[in-house]
Amino acid sequence: GEIADFKDSLRRRVALLQGVTVADMARVYEQRLRLNPGAAALIAQCKAVGMKVLLVSGGFTYFTDRVRDRLAIDYTRSNVLEIENGVLTGQMVDQPWGDICDGAEKRRMLLQTCELMDINPQQTIAMGDGANDLPMMGEAGLSVAYHAKPKVREQAMVAIDSGGLDRLLEILK
Repeated sequence: GEIADFKDSLRRRVALLQGVTVADMARVYEQRLRLNPGAAALIAQCKAVGMKVLLVSGGFTYFTDRVRDRLAIDYTRSNVLEIENGVLTGQMVDQPWGDICDGAEKRRMLLQTCELMDINPQQTIAMGDGANDLPMMGEAGLSVAYHAKPKVREQAMVAIDSGGLDRLLEILK
């Protein structure tokens, strides 16, 4: 939550991944990646009442696409790792929307999704935990800090500091 230059920091961290294989990433997804508690229940309930769900992440499509498919998430935006012959190059692939999904891109994606759906951003809920979520959260009608850094908790309308993501359902009833 206190990184001064998210893009530079991400590029440096991705460079360290050079040589990691797709098989390694598959093992991480299958053996180590865990959804936040309550994620499936929250998303299922939101979709049951006709809401759309957007996942914007400073992470990578390799993982977000799998989570999207697993939970039937409607829209995603995240970074694309460059892969050659099944091995990470240590670089990311530029996208038509830009180079890195940072705070500004999270905000842009929220606004673009609102435009696509013909709704006002004040009709949205944005949840995050780090400083790069604040631009997006600032546009939403309801901003939720989830187990967040202090700076995010201070600026959010609601903070969930214990329990799972489905705690948001208590507020939405």
